[in-house]
This record gives sequence, structure tokens and C-alpha cells, in this order.
Amino acid sequence: MSRRRGADGEVVAVRRTRNPLVVGAVGLTVLVCLVYAAFHAHELPIIGGGTTYVAQFSEAGGLRVDDEVRIAGVKVGSVEAVELAGDHVRVTFRLEKDAPRLGTRTRASIRVKTLLGRVYLALEPAGPGQLAPDEEIPLSRTVAPYDVVDAFSDLAVTSERIDTAQLARALDTLSATFADTAPEVRGTLEGLSRLSRTIASRDAQLRTLLARANTVSKVLAARDEQIARLIRDGDLLLRELHARRELIHQLLVTTQELAVQITGLVRDNRAELEPALRHLAAVVELLRRNQRDLDRSIELLAPFVRVFANTLGTGPWFDTYIPNLAPLPAVPRLPGDDDPDVPRLPRPSRHTGGGR
Repeated sequence: MSRRRGADGEVVAVRRTRNPLVVGAVGLTVLVCLVYAAFHAHELPIIGGGTTYVAQFSEAGGLRVDDEVRIAGVKVGSVEAVELAGDHVRVTFRLEKDAPRLGTRTRASIRVKTLLGRVYLALEPAGPGQLAPDEEIPLSRTVAPYDVVDAFSDLAVTSERIDTAQLARALDTLSATFADTAPEVRGTLEGLSRLSRTIASRDAQLRTLLARANTVSKVLAARDEQIARLIRDGDLLLRELHARRELIHQLLVTTQELAVQITGLVRDNRAELEPALRHLAAVVELLRRNQRDLDRSIELLAPFVRVFANTLGTGPWFDTYIPNLAPLPAVPRLPGDDDPDVPRLPRPSRHTGGGR
């Protein structure tokens, strides 16, 4: 809103309308910048978290994004990217602001975190000065782990290439060569010879064992997440039991006290309980011997109960039927029956087939 002076010298307020297209474009640009800043806040120069470094490794060794970066066992950052660069791997990681200083001779290695194959990036600060963010840690100062699955696979392949017969002959020759040496050396070589014969005789079994071990290691590697989830669930269960150990302890103590009370009750009333139990056993035995008769009685009682219920079900009287009952004689019609002033005698009801 602006003001200007009119022809008569009076100040008049003039309202300016803004272009909605420009306002919308500016608002949308600001919103996009805010969203980008929210998702990349750690990369901003002022509020960003820490410094980014790069290390070269001969292989990834199971390292993944968001894995921990540790110095002397303490977490100081996380892995941001694992990329293939020719014949090696480039690992980009970010350190927190309060992380220790990395010297120019800093070493990096990938180490095993859990038995299930989880790993982390370990740093060993060394050397003078400060490692520049644009300076990569070369392959000469990095160490990649050896995978357990690959180890079993290589062991199985190597064992298959061994000529066990030739190995046995070589050890026998070595034993014969040292036959005239001291008894201790000769005994050692004889033991080696027997060991070689045992290995040669169990060659097929050893190959089967190594092949199955290789299969087991591959299954464990494939079920890494499931085993980790199982261990976490077990940990939650143990924590819950630990949190409620006081209640469980009280329950066990109360159960023990109840057992003591029941024992005392039985001991104090043994004289009364023993005859009662003896008589109860006799009654149960009698019922068991007459079980067939009882079943038959219950089966025959059903029709009687049904008829009895029909007889008493219509009211507080017996509703029954007596067949072959002769009807009462009919009373003859007398003169004056139609006169209302003459008293009438009660007439018996007529029945043709019986009575109720």
C-alpha cells in the first residue's frame, strides 16, 4: 500500500495488488529448499554433522551403508556409501564433530562385529598433521576381512586337490629317514605317519564333512537377519523375566508356602482322611462293577421320565386316560326343564369311550 497526494492536496492511500504467479513461485522455491535442507542437513556447512572421508579396500567384506565407524571400539560415525571403483572398493564414511583427529598415516580395517556376520569400519589414527577430506586412505593402509563362507569354500577346494596317497608316502619316507634318530623324534614321526594314514583312510568322510560345513555356513549367512531377530527376541524375553523376577520369586515363595500348608493339613487329618478315601475307593469300585447296569437303568428310565413329564406338565393335577370306562346313564328330560324358574338337577357329562 502506498500513498499519494490528490489534486486538492489531500493524501490518498493506494492499494497495490501483487502478482499471484510470482508469489506462488517464490513460495514453492522456498518450500523445496526447506525440504532439501531437511533431508541433507548433515551436509550443510554450518549445522552439518562432521567430516566426510574416503578409504580404499580390496573388497567390501560385508560392509554396508549405515554400519558403524569406530575408533578404539567407540562409535564416532557411520558409513555413507560403498562403491565399486575399478578393481577395488571406495568406502565413504562420515565422522562426528567431536571425533578424534585423524593423522596422515591413519589406517582403516573392516572387522567382525557379531558372530552372524555384521561388521564395522575400524580406524587407527596415526601420523602427524590432519588427514584432508579429499585425501583417500590407500589400499596399503587398509585391511579387508576374510569371509567365513569363503574360508570353508577354499578349504574344501584345497582339500580336494591334496593327493592323500602321495602325502602318506612322503610321511612314511620321512619316518624311515629318521628311523635312526633319537626315540623322541622317531616317535613324533611315527605319529605323523599314523596321522597321514588316518587322513588318507578318511578322505571321503573329510570331504563330506567340509562340504556340509560349507553348506551350513552358507545357510547361516543367508539367515543372518532371522537369527539376529531371534536373538533380539530372546534378549527381550530375558529382559522381561529380569524385570519381573520379584513377582516370579514371590509366586514361587507363595507356592512353596501353599505346599507346606497342604502337607500339614494332610498330616494333621490323616486319621480322618484315610477312612474316607478308603470308603470312597470302595464306592468307586462298586460303581465301576455295576457300570453296565447303571447305563441300562438310565436308558430305560428315559421313556418313563418322558411320560411322567407329559402327565404332570399341564397343571397341578394328573392328566391321565383310563380306557374301557362305561359312560354314565343319561338323565331323561323332565317337564319344566325349559322353565327358568324351576331348579334344575345337574346333568352328568356324556362319555363314549372312557373318562379322565
